[in-house]
Amino acid sequence: MPRHIVTGSIAFDYLMTFPGMFTELLLPEHLQRLSLSFLVDEMEKRRGGCAPNIAYTLALLGERPVLMGTAGQDFSDYRAWLEAANVDTSLVHEVADKFTASFFCSTDTQNNQIASFYTGAMASADELSFRTAGAADLVIISPNDPKAMVQYAEECRALGLRYIFDPGQQCARMDGPELAAGLVGANIVICNDYEYELIREKTGLDVDALLDKSEAVIITRGEKGSSIHLEGRRIDVPVAPERRIADPTGVGDAYRGGLMKGLALGADWETAGRLGSVAATYCLEHVGGQSHAYSHDEFRERYVEAFGGSCPF
Repeated sequence: MPRHIVTGSIAFDYLMTFPGMFTELLLPEHLQRLSLSFLVDEMEKRRGGCAPNIAYTLALLGERPVLMGTAGQDFSDYRAWLEAANVDTSLVHEVADKFTASFFCSTDTQNNQIASFYTGAMASADELSFRTAGAADLVIISPNDPKAMVQYAEECRALGLRYIFDPGQQCARMDGPELAAGLVGANIVICNDYEYELIREKTGLDVDALLDKSEAVIITRGEKGSSIHLEGRRIDVPVAPERRIADPTGVGDAYRGGLMKGLALGADWETAGRLGSVAATYCLEHVGGQSHAYSHDEFRERYVEAFGGSCPF
């Protein structure tokens, strides 16, 4: 079985529902002294973070990914959950005097979101190193402490580890040189369409420039699917039709897990993207990034329903 190392944030998600519209309470003439409190009527605490979400999907699809990251003194139950799901947590370091990173998000009736992120133990991620992590067939560097992301990319290149660079929401925080340090030389680059525009603006690197060093540049486009850019061609992969929409949290992470499963199987790029689409849709139909589950037979049926042919595993 190939060894995948999945790095990125490890977090708890506090997902709240506001029964109105944020925009109705924002007064443009008073924004300079904004002071608002939103009374929410629902709240769920979910296990989250980009890296565990990706690893969870890989585990559902029959892999045993290795999670690498930093968590806090409140991680023990989360660790047990991940191990029970067949995720190897041996490379997770618990920081004794901090809490696990936390994402606080309120969503209104129009799916507008207001969120805050507490860094917590994630700030110590640069204390970990691939030099002591062992061999890997494929690494994904997903959103994490920016210093750690750059360090991991440098280590992967030095050690000859094939890696995916997935800057995600850290595109907004990282400056151009930081982003370029992770992107240039990555075997695969993945981001959404908004993040791609930030990358291009901050680094001057477009798809063609990134492909000078990378095998593929993958841009996800929400309900419009994803585009896989290769040297000289582009593959557009549609979404797998959903049966309901519950929550977008973790959908992109699930896509990445499905894509990585396809790469582990040696599937072609279009098939790998389709596996990502099916995994993403399962996540979209549930609240949180790790609330869904499926058997391999159920996943195969869903794949064939969406794309025809046969599922590659």
